[in-house]
Amino acid sequence: MPEASFALLDERAILAVSGADRRIFLQGLVSNDVEKIGPEQARYAALLTAQGKYLHDFMMIEFGEAIWLEAEARRLSDLKRRLSIYRLRARAALDERPELAVAAVFGEGARAAIGLLEEPGAARTFASGVAFVDPRLPALGVRCILPRADIRSALEGTGLTEASFAAYDRLRIELGIPDGGRDLVPEKSILLEVGFDELNGVDWQKGCYVGQELTARTKYRGLIKKRLMPVRIDGPAPAPGTIVTTEGREIGEMRSSRGGLGLALLRIEPVVDGKPLKAGDTTLVASQPGWMCLDNDT
Repeated sequence: MPEASFALLDERAILAVSGADRRIFLQGLVSNDVEKIGPEQARYAALLTAQGKYLHDFMMIEFGEAIWLEAEARRLSDLKRRLSIYRLRARAALDERPELAVAAVFGEGARAAIGLLEEPGAARTFASGVAFVDPRLPALGVRCILPRADIRSALEGTGLTEASFAAYDRLRIELGIPDGGRDLVPEKSILLEVGFDELNGVDWQKGCYVGQELTARTKYRGLIKKRLMPVRIDGPAPAPGTIVTTEGREIGEMRSSRGGLGLALLRIEPVVDGKPLKAGDTTLVASQPGWMCLDNDT
């Protein structure tokens, strides 16, 4: 793995949830346990439809008197709108924070450069903001949220050099980690198909939240027949949505790709059986990431 560097994630943004009821408000809505987040612990979570389908995913970290949701920039206003529907009389405010920026620190020594342990979600104050180990998978490195005007200088001050977003994105795909709306389809994707269980995005012991019933039923009845998996691409990268086939039979579709690697939502059985995969004229070779468990999926 290359030495640690950082990449600015311009496609990410911050929605701040403040007010006396901020924890109670979020706790009844999102897939993870809001009571377990704090200044030293981040969590990954999703907002679902009442039918248990994906709407938004985000990191949650407490900073000062607010809980910051680090989410997709292009869909941040939609996240705010959907959360606002449930606010009713809750003493909670929702504010976009365009003055804040997000960076990923990744590569060999990333956590040490920021002074963090390997535990997923471990967090600390950093410069004028906060840094935390990616709560999905420590191999993804560290997320930093800082004022936009300070973020480069703060990270360069630790001895890190700036890398391209493409370098970080390729690492993400190689590890098999979905990237919001690039890999998940709003009102269609199911959390357990895209790794939320293994990637610490669901707390099975917390109380009720929107979409919990279908999510729990899917897990305990073993209903998952497809998984989002990394694929090696032999040929031109297929566009997102391209149908994947094996022996002329449709088994899934492509999602994001970068530098000869991609993610595809695939039926598990033909992948496990080693069947040849095609997306148009392009050959794909699927692999199971080390973090992914398929034991109960077939």
